[in-house]
Amino acid sequence: MRGHPAWELLLPAAAAPARQRGRSLQEALREAVRTGRLAPGTRLPSSRALAGDLGVSRGLVTEAYEQLTAEGYLRSDHGSGTWVGGAARAAARGVRDLAPRAPGMRVDFHPGTPDLSLFPRSAWGAAQRAVLAELEHRQLGYPDPRGLPGLRSAVAALLARRRGVVADPERLVVCSGVAQAATLLGFALRARGLRTVGVEDPGSPEHAKLFAATGLDTVGLPVDTDGLVPGPLAASGVRAVVVTPSHQFPSGIAYTAGRRAELLDWARSVDGFLLEDDYDGDFRYDRAPVGALQGLDPERVAYAGSVSKSLAPGLRLGWMLVPEALLDEVVERKRTMDLGNPALDQAVLARFVTDGGYDRQLRRCQRAYRERRDALVTALERHFPGTEVTGIAAGLHVIARVPPAYGPTPRFLDRARAVGVTLRAAEDYGTARFDDGAVRLVIGYAHLTPKEITLGVGLVAGAYGG
Repeated sequence: MRGHPAWELLLPAAAAPARQRGRSLQEALREAVRTGRLAPGTRLPSSRALAGDLGVSRGLVTEAYEQLTAEGYLRSDHGSGTWVGGAARAAARGVRDLAPRAPGMRVDFHPGTPDLSLFPRSAWGAAQRAVLAELEHRQLGYPDPRGLPGLRSAVAALLARRRGVVADPERLVVCSGVAQAATLLGFALRARGLRTVGVEDPGSPEHAKLFAATGLDTVGLPVDTDGLVPGPLAASGVRAVVVTPSHQFPSGIAYTAGRRAELLDWARSVDGFLLEDDYDGDFRYDRAPVGALQGLDPERVAYAGSVSKSLAPGLRLGWMLVPEALLDEVVERKRTMDLGNPALDQAVLARFVTDGGYDRQLRRCQRAYRERRDALVTALERHFPGTEVTGIAAGLHVIARVPPAYGPTPRFLDRARAVGVTLRAAEDYGTARFDDGAVRLVIGYAHLTPKEITLGVGLVAGAYGG
């Protein structure tokens, strides 16, 4: 047995410090079995012989054999020795990173992406240190599934002040962003007997995927320049719909006051509910943001938001203000889904909000994103004369209508890709099709510097000889 190549794997374990030697020997044997270096059916040397080969005590080898036999890696036949069992299989190797990105592109105008370099590391670190010094031990236990009371109170006050919502901390649920808010609401609606939810068309394709995970179908409902169109909504038969009234994605319009009133009248008439996705409601550049729809009827509108655009999506922190009729089901779903968001992260965000850090961060982002939007509009006007930028001056993206001379859209996108620029067509976000030959784009800019924005537009123009 001394010459068996697998025993060489055990030599480093035998040379480990005395207190670690037993555990190291067991792990080395496990690895040899998992990887097939010790094949199923291989007879192992006696504990005395292996101990002599490795220069360790016989008791150490005996203990390793007994432990791995109990775990199923080895089998022992009384009186006939120890053998490698057949239960173990090697795990798949390699760790993949599935985070979305556009590899190899010079400029990616992906819409809705914030600038992560603006994350307030120093201020966030100071809040974290303060929380660690002051947080009571009991607060590190399982939290209220709705969220820490301190965070719910801080966010409720913030939303009432900045977004004009009716913000009762008892009806605010801290969740992992708007995505989880939609999922929680979907389960609550299904429990009430609903089977279909309306979504904006054009709109975010993610909503349909999220509701599908809860067993709900979705139906696309048209949006015009005033907002969701009432006729198709009434004819659809749905009793719940997702809306982005402060800055509709992707068209960029804000729902008019009249359309908001019609939407609420519809919800009351069908005993229905609205999910208001206020994904970028804080970012308006030409005037104060329009207040949230939820403030007009908190019993018909579930309001969802997050820090994904203002701080970082990787924090996975958001909130939902829930109508009373749906609250118990939403809270119970949140409890069974994950037992609540991490208490430490919640406490840090609460501190950051109450100390004024969040307001300062919003002002910082607004200045940066306004400058970048201006840089994009200027570059489009310079390089593609006649381009129309539609929608309100808000958010993290624009809709651009490039003249037909640069079309059709597939050719425009292909030329952009050829020079290392990624762009998205408006047609990717809904069923509407246009026959005027113009190129309609949804262009994100917040994550790019003015220099990168100008470069990207210039590269595409260069593909046209501009």
